[in-house]
Amino acid sequence: MVGDRLKSAVKTWSSELIPGAGAARQLAVLTIVQSIGYGLFLTSSAIFFKQTIGLTTTQVGLGLSIAGLAGLLFTVPIGRLADRLGARPPLLACYLALVALFACYCTVHGFTGFVVVASLISVCETSVTPLRAALTYELFPPEDRVKVSAQMRSLLNVGFMIGAAGAGVALTVGNRAAFAAVVLVSALGHAVCAAIVWRLPRQTRIVPPTATGGPRPRAGLRDLRFLGLALLAGILEFFQPILTVALPLWIATRTHAPDFVNAAVLTLDTILVIAFQVAASRGAETATGAARILTRSGLALALACLVFATSQGAGATLAVPLLLLGTVVLVVGELSQAAGSWGLALHLPPPGRQGEYQGVFALGRGLQQTIGPFVVTFLAVGLGWSGWLVLAGLLALAGLACPPLTRAAQRAMTPAGTLPEAEAIPTA
Repeated sequence: MVGDRLKSAVKTWSSELIPGAGAARQLAVLTIVQSIGYGLFLTSSAIFFKQTIGLTTTQVGLGLSIAGLAGLLFTVPIGRLADRLGARPPLLACYLALVALFACYCTVHGFTGFVVVASLISVCETSVTPLRAALTYELFPPEDRVKVSAQMRSLLNVGFMIGAAGAGVALTVGNRAAFAAVVLVSALGHAVCAAIVWRLPRQTRIVPPTATGGPRPRAGLRDLRFLGLALLAGILEFFQPILTVALPLWIATRTHAPDFVNAAVLTLDTILVIAFQVAASRGAETATGAARILTRSGLALALACLVFATSQGAGATLAVPLLLLGTVVLVVGELSQAAGSWGLALHLPPPGRQGEYQGVFALGRGLQQTIGPFVVTFLAVGLGWSGWLVLAGLLALAGLACPPLTRAAQRAMTPAGTLPEAEAIPTA
């Protein structure tokens, strides 16, 4: 009896993780291919930039910061283009551009060329995420959009692990030929992604309200409620630099845990995200539900910070279980942040403005990418347990602020005369 229940539970879990036939499965293949390339390139690129292009550590950091800023500057304009043309054409253009740009790394020999190529790649890569979200909005009915997004995130982690393993092989070789192989494989992966996007179903473009004589929705950057939610989601996404920047430094400098614990923490996080992201997304099918899930995220992340703080100065016997327990709680916050963010970003934009608003929401992610590593490192590693307490308070407040701000955004969206949300209809 117990065996049958376990078998049934595993079957249900696997059926939810694997997307259904059609567009969802095509996007699944795209996600795995793209994330393998990301894992391969991101895990090895910083070392290759230094060893084969001849950049200093400072030049690598400065160049990537410039590239990241360039990417953020173009997310909203490219999102507006998606609203005019549909998400598919600009997404296809980004993937095709990435094929050529990654190949260009083979010809880079100095800092200026590195900054130019890295910045152009950042513009395309940063735009891919909101464009894929807009495409998900176009391809699937409201009840399926968050679930499909969750499936993609689980598969993204699978692909990233495969790519990271390949990066280990390339770094072992460690010469310019290995770097060329890495960037050319990444280019090939984006060519496959472009082919998949080309084969996806065409969509009937969602007509903005102004085209039908309705009231003109405000520009995404002037919608302060939505922008505020994007920034709150960006603060909750500090789980990323906590996991990848603050924790490794914390383990090395503030605990007596062995070095392998950092790898164990990252592995545990990846496995739990793959296994439970789809389940954690339940309830985010409405904006109200998504906001509640973001509150759960903030509280879970705050609790994780408190658990990590208790490991300060602890010996290995106590520090290791505390760090692993804190990671499990952190994953609860991470899964909830992802699901709640998808819910708000998919449900709150006005009709015909999905691409622009997805671009605006990506600015919150940019907040995490630009200042997140500094904030979490200064607070947690620099100040110790008291810094963890401040960080916990910040994350809890960000989560608690999401429901009232979401209600305000919903009220602003539904004045008298506002048109109901239009749906894109797949066409042949």
